[in-house]
Amino acid sequence: PVDGKVQDRAAEGLLMTLIEEGPKALTEPKNYAVRANVMWAATQALNGLIGVGVPQDWATHMIGHEITALHGLDHAQTLAIVLPSLMNVQRKQKSAKIQQLGRRVFGLDGTEAQLIDKTIAATAGFFEQMGVPTRLSKYGIPETSINKLVDNLVAHGYTSLGEHKDITPEVARTILQGAF
Repeated sequence: PVDGKVQDRAAEGLLMTLIEEGPKALTEPKNYAVRANVMWAATQALNGLIGVGVPQDWATHMIGHEITALHGLDHAQTLAIVLPSLMNVQRKQKSAKIQQLGRRVFGLDGTEAQLIDKTIAATAGFFEQMGVPTRLSKYGIPETSINKLVDNLVAHGYTSLGEHKDITPEVARTILQGAF
């Protein structure tokens, strides 16, 4: 947390919109208003404004790109696989932000550990609700792929990922193992 209230609240509003509208998009695929809200949220999430002036962690994306390259999964699938495990592995480093997500976006409460666990579960649960599995094994990817994925991260120079540059190849391996 860096007191980026505008950026945080904008990002949280976008997430809340996606959580509200995403399931409707699946059950009402021809509902223009629902689709418009999803697309507008996606556009706002990707245009860079919510990240201006605040630390950003693109590790989930970089690890996900390697899954796409090796196994052909789309980007949404790889993010759904990596993010819950990354949050779990980085729970100490990301404690405050994970708790903020849980409280503000999912309306959760509890002790620090409970709130983190509930937030990770709610995040994975949303992806699953949207029909996007959160485990490598659900896509038929063998556990033996993890070494190649980590080797590819190293080969592409992604050896210190995250806003604190503390997601090393070994931490990435742990994240991928947790996603199996």
